Parts: sequence; structure tokens; C-alpha cells
Amino acid sequence: MKKALIVVDVQNDFCEGGALAVPKANEIIPYINALMKENEYDQIVFTQDWHPADHKSFASNNGKKVGETISLNGIPQFMWPDHCVQGTFGAEFHKDLIVPENVHIVQKGKNPDFDSYSGFQDNNHFMKTGLDDFLKYHDIQLVEIVGLALDYCVKFTALDAAQNGYITCVHFNGTRAVNVKPENGKDAIYQMLENSVTVLG
Repeated sequence: MKKALIVVDVQNDFCEGGALAVPKANEIIPYINALMKENEYDQIVFTQDWHPADHKSFASNNGKKVGETISLNGIPQFMWPDHCVQGTFGAEFHKDLIVPENVHIVQKGKNPDFDSYSGFQDNNHFMKTGLDDFLKYHDIQLVEIVGLALDYCVKFTALDAAQNGYITCVHFNGTRAVNVKPENGKDAIYQMLENSVTVLG
């Protein structure tokens, strides 16, 4: 059975000192590096938040405060601080993360009108990223997922992977929640478990 590791958004803005820092995010980087070193994955995929500066999910572009929610193209959109703007230091992968030579990078959130938590598609399910096509082309049947953040991009990537027919596992030690609300991380795990995602300790 062919398997892939999907490393979600381990970028400077989500790590310590970043514009949208996830608590204890840096702790997962050695774990992810060890996974890549100690396992034989057929493919390794990194997803990368890659927003234009005028992205509509940024509070600053809507005259809103961070933490407010607006309606964006008919669905609720949480207002985030500016983060992972294309070509900036914040959008780069963290320097401690090993980037394998043959890594496949999937960029998401490039359309200013739609946010994209999942590595597979935008939140409105209008545009696919090409990740599913890439995995199917390489006959991947099992995906293991790590990265940031558990309650947003990791969760939605895992749910879409399971929905697309992959055997899907999330490494609990390889992810952290942004915890906009304290229960978000716990809720994310329950939601994944209810949707055929295995959570590995």
C-alpha cells in the first residue's frame, strides 16, 4: 500500500513569533523531521498558505477586528490577522523543518475572495488545489497528516482526505491547535474520529 505524508502549513507566521502563532507550534517540528527520516513514504507533500496581500480573510482588509466573523461568499469567515502573504518571510517554511529534495508543494489560499483551510480545496468547495489528483496519480491509498493548526487546516485536510477515499491518519504529536476557543482542539479530534480519521497517539 502506497502512503504519503502531508505536512500542513509549518510556516513562520504560524510558529513562535509569527503573525498568527499557534501555541507550542515549534514543538512539533522535531517530531515531523523524525517521521520523514524514519519512515519510507512514497510521497511527501507540504501545504503552504500563500495569500495575496488583499485577501478577504484578513481583518485589515474588511475594516474589522481580528476574531470577528463576517459572511464571505455566503459562508461564515473568521477574521484573521494578516498572515502568510505571498513572498514574505512569514509565508516561508520554518528554518528548522527539513524540506526533502523531492517534496511536492501545494499552495492554497491564493484567491483573495476565498479562504482555503484544506490542502485539497477552498472553503466554498469551488476550486481544488490539485492535491487529490497528485495523490491519485501516484496511487497513494494512505495519508498521514501533521502540521498546523489542528483545529483548522489539519482538520479540514484530514476530513477531505477521508472524504476522497484515502485511509487517513493524523499524528496527535505532530500537530497543535490554535485554540481560538479552548474547546476547538478537542472538538476537532471528535469531528475527525466521527468521519473515519484515525488519530495516532
